[in-house]
Amino acid sequence: MSITRRGALGAAAVAAALTLGLAGCANSNTIGGGSSSSPASSGGATASGDAKSIVVGSANFGENEILGYIYGGALADKGYSVSYKPAIGARAAYLPALQNGEINLVPEYAGSLLSYLDKSANAKSGDAVKSGIDAKIGTLNAKALDFAEAADSDSLNVTASFAKEKGLTSIADLAKAGTVTLAANPEFATRPDGVKGLQSVYGLKNIKFKAINDGGGPTTLKALVSNQVQVADIYSTTPSIKQNKLVTLTDPKNLFASQQVVPIVSTSKATSDLESIVNGVSAKLTTADLLDLNTKASGSDKPDYQALAKAWLSEKGF
Repeated sequence: MSITRRGALGAAAVAAALTLGLAGCANSNTIGGGSSSSPASSGGATASGDAKSIVVGSANFGENEILGYIYGGALADKGYSVSYKPAIGARAAYLPALQNGEINLVPEYAGSLLSYLDKSANAKSGDAVKSGIDAKIGTLNAKALDFAEAADSDSLNVTASFAKEKGLTSIADLAKAGTVTLAANPEFATRPDGVKGLQSVYGLKNIKFKAINDGGGPTTLKALVSNQVQVADIYSTTPSIKQNKLVTLTDPKNLFASQQVVPIVSTSKATSDLESIVNGVSAKLTTADLLDLNTKASGSDKPDYQALAKAWLSEKGF
């Protein structure tokens, strides 16, 4: 992603500025010139009481905007009147908008959503995270629908040559790699699921840490491929993983919480028909799809996000 999920959703200053400024964001096609299958909303649009009138919101980074258009597009194809408020801002902006009815549906990431709802939560696996969300989501006047297989989470990556040399497939295998330097955002040094977690969960005492404050971006990638560092924390749907044939180490002990995509919908709109449509989309959405969509979105031709969403829906048979 050109803007990382953690950076975009953790920007408190941006959230404060945007929480009350959603009305002017409504649009059914804000990027490029692609046409919409649903009517554009007016600048002051708010969510309607009609169960088949849906306002889809999204966070302020490309992947989440595309997801919003995917879910919204599937609903529009089934006769729903769909409008969009894309790029609202951080979680602290768009979840209150969901709570007060300014938007009705937003794509979320499970582990981060649970942390927002319950600061004391320590669930890691998908089922435990889902249970935690279900216990708290009512405070937002909302319901969590089915998790997609697709996830966008922290992932530890090595070059293919280093993986082959050391026989690495999982994080646990780093124990046999000798002293290695790991690059990540500065907070990884103190996060429970950062260096401390590598020590406590995996017993790794051989990790040196190098802070690179670009969210697994170009500077981190350059350090990894040039062997300045041997391991890098890069978000799992970042195109550079595929483009550079990096090996993502599996996380068998669930150091990183599940970050599966989960659509959140207003309880007032959560009809069985809507749930069936949205859950059908989630059932076909994979992490590989997110990687492919992000790769296309970051291409030199800068394609329209809504067009990418429509192409995905067509490809998947919607």
